[in-house]
Parts: sequence; C-alpha cells; structure tokens
Amino acid sequence: MTATEPAASEAVAADVLPQPAPGATPPRTPLIARAAAEFVGTAALVAIVVGSGIQATRLTDDVALQLLANSTATVFGLGVLIVLFGPVSGAHFNPAVTLAEWWTARRGGAGVNARELAVHVPSQIVGAVAGAVLADAMFGEPLVEWSAHDRSAGNLLLGEVVATAGLILLIFGLTRTDRLRFAPVAVASYIGAAYWFTSSTSFANPAVTIGRAFTDTFAGIAPASVPAFIGMQLIGTAVGLALVAVIFVRGSGRTTAAETAE
Repeated sequence: MTATEPAASEAVAADVLPQPAPGATPPRTPLIARAAAEFVGTAALVAIVVGSGIQATRLTDDVALQLLANSTATVFGLGVLIVLFGPVSGAHFNPAVTLAEWWTARRGGAGVNARELAVHVPSQIVGAVAGAVLADAMFGEPLVEWSAHDRSAGNLLLGEVVATAGLILLIFGLTRTDRLRFAPVAVASYIGAAYWFTSSTSFANPAVTIGRAFTDTFAGIAPASVPAFIGMQLIGTAVGLALVAVIFVRGSGRTTAAETAE
C-alpha cells in the first residue's frame, strides 16, 4: 500500500458519508447517556474520596499522611474520570459546575438547558450517595452511617467559598480561552492543591458534600454541616462566575504587546 492510498480512501469516504451543513450544531450525546455518565462518574469520584480516606486511616495514624493519601488518590482518580466521561457529559460530577454552565447558557454561552439541568443534578446527587455506600461496602463499614464529623466553623465555610470560586474560575476560564483540553490535568491538580491550601479540604461540590454525609469515616461530614457547606459553595459559584466575567472579557478587541510580538 502506498502512502497516498489512505488519503484517497479517506477522501472517498468523506464524499460518500453525509456531512453536516456548514455552521450546524454537531449532534449531542443522548440525555440518558449523559445522565448515566454523571451518575457513574460522581459515584466513582465519591468512592475514591471515601475509600482512600478509609484506607489511609487503616494504614497510619498520622493525619498529614492520611490527607496526603486521600488527596493523591483523588487527583489521579478525578483526572481519569474527566478523560473518560468528558466526551459524553462534560464530566461535571458537580451541581455547582452544571448550574454555572446553565447560567452561562442563559446569557448566550454554550451549556446545558433547564431540562438537562433537571436531569444532571439529581444524577450527580444519587451517584454521590451510591459512591459513599459502595466505598463503605468495600471496606466492611456500615453501608449507611451518618457522619459525626462536624464542619460548621466559620473558617471552614470561608474555605468552601474560596475552593468553589477557584474551581469555577478555572473551568470557565479554560473555556473562555479555548484551553478546555487541559481540564483533566488542570482541574485534578487544582483539587489536589485545594485539599491543602483551604481549611475545608476543598469539597467544592454540593453532590459530593451530600454523599459524604452518609459515611462516618475520614472523609465524612455531619449532616447538620451540609446545608451551610452547600450554601457557601453556591456563593463561591457566583463569585467564580463574576471573576470569569471580569477577567476573561469577551470580544475586547485589544492586542497586548506580547501578542503583537508573537
């Protein structure tokens, strides 16, 4: 076979196969598939967070090492999940991200509509609970045991605002600058760092927060602390979107000196 033959075959295939009209929106993955991806992805994420937390506490009594093990597993696991499910559903695994995308879509950007929002968010929440139960089952813990880990202190709530705002700024900043291909590495790296630089260890996710209330282990959160955490995460979402609007201004038409030199 010559080097020109594959190109010729591809040209013929391109002529035979139906092509979308210029400017047409490409077909989207069916909603049921996206909901399944969000359910499985969120369940896997919570299973990673909770399971690695249980494993860490069984291997060492050093809290720093426990957090290091927990954060490392989360970084690698989250990166893999984004790579796997990103092409299907966008790999949100997070109602805050889905809500932010719906808001940007309402204001003329690309994103989910109200119907998709109403399907994705429950899928993420149910998936998070299922992931916590699965992790407990794998380690022989009670399948459902409400966490006694109180996280109601004001400094922890501030940490959640910071963690969530940073996450939204990162994701939508990558979108605005057409660098979303870096999301698996960038988002996983940010969450890994935020484990350590935020006082709350960066839940930054309402679904994950709810799921972690179902396990009385290292990664758990007391049910009484959940509403305030979610409230701060929603505030963080609004702050993150505001920062995106200010920093990544669309259509400014200005060229920097560095860009001109390039």
